[in-house]
Amino acid sequence: MALHLSWVFIFGILGNAVSFMVSLAPLPAFYQIYKKKTSEGFQSIPYVVSLFSAMLWIYYALLKKDAMFLITINTFCIFIQTFYIVTYFYYGPKKEKIVTVKLMLLFNVFGFGVVFLSTFFLPNHSIRLMILGYICMAFSLAVFLAPLAIVRKVIKTKSVEFMPFTLSVFLTLGAVMWFFYGLFLKDMNIAVPNILGFIFGILQMILYAVYRNHPKKTVEEFDPKLQLSDHPVVVDVAKLGSDAVETQGGNGRNGAFNKV
Repeated sequence: MALHLSWVFIFGILGNAVSFMVSLAPLPAFYQIYKKKTSEGFQSIPYVVSLFSAMLWIYYALLKKDAMFLITINTFCIFIQTFYIVTYFYYGPKKEKIVTVKLMLLFNVFGFGVVFLSTFFLPNHSIRLMILGYICMAFSLAVFLAPLAIVRKVIKTKSVEFMPFTLSVFLTLGAVMWFFYGLFLKDMNIAVPNILGFIFGILQMILYAVYRNHPKKTVEEFDPKLQLSDHPVVVDVAKLGSDAVETQGGNGRNGAFNKV
């Protein structure tokens, strides 16, 4: 039993550390926004989704009562994603501000409100936790599908310009840490989404190895609609964050690895 708890502690700490670094990945982009005094060219949806993911996982962890490491990383994610959204909103064009407000209302007000009201008042605690766990797991799985956009772009352009290798490595490491955290905690709602996160992380690194020395195309040859921001959609599973795609999540959780 003591060994079991020690592994939960170790992977919880490691998952928090990796997801923490992934959550900070967009800071250089936001420094550029600050310098240019405009967020034009960026999108707010990765940060809104990461905030929603963090809210879900904190709610789940509070009901579960033995997942403190989910609470710590997702509390930080709520803080940092809120900072990103406020900065984006402050420097964004009027049209983008309206879009951001609509996304916040859809995900963080209406979406979370529906989840909370549909589960909190259920009389049976175990059923409430089970339903909420399924919701968190489904959302984290959806967030981890975000790398498909990057994979498609890399294959189409034969360029890894829009797929930072370091970010892919950290997202993969985060998926591994949160998988084992969920496994030793005996919580498949945490572990299962990170299997997909790990698979996509490995796939991205393989593509990077294949195309990293391929001649770059000029900017005009890329479809600007396919370009992604620096920020992952992770949920670690904790972010499921990650921010990553860069917003990919730790849930997510981080997802999301906000971050599970």
